[in-house]
Amino acid sequence: MSGPFPINFLHFGWIDAADVFLVTILLYQLYKLLRGSVALNVALGLVSVYLLYLVVKATGMELLTKILGQFMSVGVLASIILFQQEIRRFLLSVGKATALERVRGWKWGRPAPATPLSVGPFVEAAKSLSNKFTGALICFAQASDLSPYAESGDRLDAEISKRLLLSIFNKTSPLHDGAVIVANGRIQAARCILPVSENPDVPASLGLRHRAAIGLSEVTDAVVLVVSEETGAMSLVYHGAVYRNLATAELRNRLNEWLLSNGASRSAANSGSPVGVKAA
Repeated sequence: MSGPFPINFLHFGWIDAADVFLVTILLYQLYKLLRGSVALNVALGLVSVYLLYLVVKATGMELLTKILGQFMSVGVLASIILFQQEIRRFLLSVGKATALERVRGWKWGRPAPATPLSVGPFVEAAKSLSNKFTGALICFAQASDLSPYAESGDRLDAEISKRLLLSIFNKTSPLHDGAVIVANGRIQAARCILPVSENPDVPASLGLRHRAAIGLSEVTDAVVLVVSEETGAMSLVYHGAVYRNLATAELRNRLNEWLLSNGASRSAANSGSPVGVKAA
């Protein structure tokens, strides 16, 4: 058929159906890899630019086509630079995924239910550490994968208990300097290194421990519990917002709301201060 918009592509066969199906699976796996992080917004921006390039090319706008074409020609290299952490995480997951691990994660065709997390030991440990003016940094993984940060520390894979948390953050312990990462209902690692926030709006009164908590919450959807070594104040950091000077009851309520509730309550929690700091 002749005309400005040929419809020859409407010839749809089995190979085309398989192609669309595989691309759909690829995009879904990519979404699962990037969800909960700022990398998802970057990926959506790149897809939007690519779709604009296709529209401009189809309508015959030669100048815009050349400009966007030059941008798309370096798109692969730019993607490798922008998503180096996500690509590394994906390759690690592929390398570790054996047939046995896949079978163990499924039962009767359904995913194994996640272990429910009890916030009691964390609240009690934070209260005890606060009374002793002992610093602590505890990260609770949600949709985002914190494995790259866990690999920077010492692997524990231990059951959660107040005594273990107090032992880790004891000032004489070799594991106290760094963050504890909690995932899948267990303490995965200790002495972990977190990315430090570069937000200029963070008050100078917040030290490196709080800045590391803010930095992790800016690139993941993790909830971070911080106990200040200087003041003993307990704080929570979520999506870049800091909730400071929390009482024990409020700390417990917020952890229950953000870690145990559904997505609706999590969305409500996202209404914190956009500049990254919010006083309780």
